[in-house]
Amino acid sequence: MRPIIYQTFPRTFSADSTTCTPYGTIEENGCGKLNDYTAKTLKQIRSLGCTHIWYTGILRHATLTDYSAYGIPTQHPQVVKGRAGSPYAICDYYDTDPDLAVDIPGRMKEFDALVSRTHRAGLKMIIDFVPNHVARQYHSVTKPVGIRDLGADDDTTIGFTLHNNFYYLPGQSFIAPTTGIAANIVGESSFGEPYHESPARATGNDCFSPTPSANDWYETIKLNYGIDCQNGGNPQDTPGLGSHGSPIPSTWHKMLDIMRFWATRGVDGFRCDMAEMVPCAFWTWAIAQIKSEHPGIIFIAEVYNPDLYRRFIHDAHFDYLYDKVGLYDTLRRIIGGGSASTLTPCWQATDDIASHMLAFLENHDEQRIASQYLANDPRRALPAMLVAALMHRGPVMIYQGQALGEPGMDSEGFSGQDGRSTIFDYWTIDTLRRWRNGGKYTTTQLTANERSLLAYYSKLLNLVNSHKALYDGRMFDLMYANYDNPQMDTNHQFAFLRRADGELILVVTNFEDKSVDTAVNIPAHAFSYLNITQGPAFATDLLTDTTQTIDLLPDTAIPLTIPPLGGIVLRMEVK
Repeated sequence: MRPIIYQTFPRTFSADSTTCTPYGTIEENGCGKLNDYTAKTLKQIRSLGCTHIWYTGILRHATLTDYSAYGIPTQHPQVVKGRAGSPYAICDYYDTDPDLAVDIPGRMKEFDALVSRTHRAGLKMIIDFVPNHVARQYHSVTKPVGIRDLGADDDTTIGFTLHNNFYYLPGQSFIAPTTGIAANIVGESSFGEPYHESPARATGNDCFSPTPSANDWYETIKLNYGIDCQNGGNPQDTPGLGSHGSPIPSTWHKMLDIMRFWATRGVDGFRCDMAEMVPCAFWTWAIAQIKSEHPGIIFIAEVYNPDLYRRFIHDAHFDYLYDKVGLYDTLRRIIGGGSASTLTPCWQATDDIASHMLAFLENHDEQRIASQYLANDPRRALPAMLVAALMHRGPVMIYQGQALGEPGMDSEGFSGQDGRSTIFDYWTIDTLRRWRNGGKYTTTQLTANERSLLAYYSKLLNLVNSHKALYDGRMFDLMYANYDNPQMDTNHQFAFLRRADGELILVVTNFEDKSVDTAVNIPAHAFSYLNITQGPAFATDLLTDTTQTIDLLPDTAIPLTIPPLGGIVLRMEVK
């Protein structure tokens, strides 16, 4: 079976305010809670065809909301992005975000209850592991007995040593950027004094300067895995540490302890943020230990360098990698008017590892399909979603609101109007609020177009694991046999076959906004490669349940009508 992942951001998933204020506080704009993922909510997500749910932003991260009454340290606004803060500026790896708790002192019990509810709903639970950087004011107040805090034993007089957790710039003080939300609210309440850090520490995106820019990850500090990055050390070109008797850096042990902590609490997988910025040797060492203790746990890597893909799969033993610079970028260009024929060299580049590549069209980093910055219409993604979901055997992921056509065109505050749904601000996502309908999940508050889109996504995603040809079948790209076919426009249509056992499925997608009458040629090689018997076949379109009889003959075009901005998924029983 293929993982179908629903990415959700708890802070905004169940926030219900109808009068959100830009840069608003949690009191003004509200915040979703872990308890809002009720059995009914999880059943709705499961009914979309999802097998996994990735809860984004669970770990406690830097925020401007004051929880000092609960023993939680406050954070300085000059090193927090937005009022709510970035979920990737972790300030305690052993804690959950108090924003998401109803009972703040009992927040870990609420997390444990969420794990149980998720599993009872038939879903597996994924959380973030953020290994490359932490918040500038990282300090764990919930770490288990015997665990030493990150940086607690560092020698801050040296820039780099194997045993430090951070990189230091001795003799230099950190100077935060003075733009954005920090400049607007730095004078509020008790935050009148500028943020002080001396010696300065390297910033998370490998910025070894005491004065990172507003475009740097200035709110974070880089973790040291034993590689002297400031002096030319490249984590992926350096021989593995911890082998042949060489010492294992302090950070390796501490990060392994963190993963063990959450795996023991029942999570089923980690989505590893910016995994490629951490040595592959660390992953090889750590993942093997976690998997030996927790068989079945999965690791998903955010890796953008194709040259590293096979190392992270074969050496580090990651289960899945983001297919961002390949499939996502290609589909985005096609949605924007590029040629559908570019999908062929795209999949060929990763064909040997196709079952490890995670396909998606939206996540928290990318612009919404329906935004004015991308397609301005969620339907334009449907042919791309057919390709992402049906072409290969790897996982597929959707982001909360995607199946509702969320445009992400709000100006929330720090995030600004950028076509993305904010991860920095307290805010309500309008489409989600109306879909949830106070937890009742009736569709009365959705528009007709939103209901239609939701039904389409549900139909499509449920197909994936209902047909062996789609979750485990071989794939045959039909494009090369149709470039000279005058009846098929290979710039706007894409076609392929899937075959497993006695099931053959023909998928033809149409990126045009009009219905097309086309004819798809199936070459003789497809018949031999997939062992297809020639002759008439009774075909059912799995998207519409309509039927037709087609003639399966080598090098003979099959006449088909393809709907606009969509496609057909014709299932045939063959010997």
